[in-house]
Amino acid sequence: MNHPIILPFDGPSVLACGAWLKNTVCVTRGNEAYVSQLIGDLDSAGARLLLDDTVAQLCKILDVQPGVVAHDLHPDFYSTQFAQAYAAQYGLPVVAVQHHHAHIAAICAEHGIIATVIGLALDGVGLGTDDTPWGGELLLVAGASFQRVGHLSPLAMPGGDRAAREPWRMAAAALFQLGRGDEIVQRFPGQPGAKTAELMLQRGLHCPATSSMGRLFDAAAGLLGVNEKQSFEAQAAILLQGLAEGHGGVAPLAEGYRIVDNAPQAQNAILDFSTLLAFLADCPDASYGAALFHATLAAGLAEWAGRAASEYNIPYIALGGGCFHNDILLRTLSDRLAAQGLQVLAAREMQPNDGAISLGQTWVAMQTITKRN
Repeated sequence: MNHPIILPFDGPSVLACGAWLKNTVCVTRGNEAYVSQLIGDLDSAGARLLLDDTVAQLCKILDVQPGVVAHDLHPDFYSTQFAQAYAAQYGLPVVAVQHHHAHIAAICAEHGIIATVIGLALDGVGLGTDDTPWGGELLLVAGASFQRVGHLSPLAMPGGDRAAREPWRMAAAALFQLGRGDEIVQRFPGQPGAKTAELMLQRGLHCPATSSMGRLFDAAAGLLGVNEKQSFEAQAAILLQGLAEGHGGVAPLAEGYRIVDNAPQAQNAILDFSTLLAFLADCPDASYGAALFHATLAAGLAEWAGRAASEYNIPYIALGGGCFHNDILLRTLSDRLAAQGLQVLAAREMQPNDGAISLGQTWVAMQTITKRN
């Protein structure tokens, strides 16, 4: 069992059941939060049994009976179903925690920050409160509550979840959005589904829109010809980072992004990198394109978060989500935020990915129960 993360408050014992990918569970005792070893992705019977056993073992070792159970918003996750069944068995209250709220809450928990923070949650996917796939979120987080104050400009996912495994599909979506859908087939001659993807985009069939930063990385990799199909999770992003590191630092693309105030939803600013994607679509040098992509992302994100910090008069920017495994993005963005006089909070003991979700769920659940009582 890992050493505990000490929280700045205590309360009833919480059992938090984590996410689907890179699952962990967390159990609290007083002000101590114990996060389990990595259980893994819950798509196998073995991992699900391990989750069951881990919960029982943690509660036994800590000699606690949870008083509240927390889980992700997604109803189809095994971790969600386990949490609800466990709560029903023992007559416990449940707290559903939005995925990206949990990412930022995990950072707050690690740092013991109970103040309101601006959170940048960047990852592959998590179910949003509007039932759409989120993944590039600007959040105002105040303990048990959060407000979505911005998100990346949505991009279609032709083929749904399949687009997360095949970056050429995200590149096709970018081309279509840029008014260049007629280039899809000729750009991806090795993909027999290219014509179908073009038709799907034209008709809006099975093309859910996502604000995911992970999918933006995929689109960039596809446009630069770096990766068309992934052999493992985040392969496209890892290859892009490697190319950028090999090339070295470059200045951001002038006017490579824009921040659009979404008038119907007050204080919901959309960060749009369409101009950057258009440049990458015609960039002959993949390593330069990868370096430019990273530099422009960092510049856009820093301005976006900095505006929110100024608007809400908040000095803390918390960075959570799997995209912050990317050292270039984390370092460049942190430097730009610090140059604005902002205090950057990033993962320390935990990984920034979904392994920290159970800790974030714990943080939110403890404060939710305190408010209810």
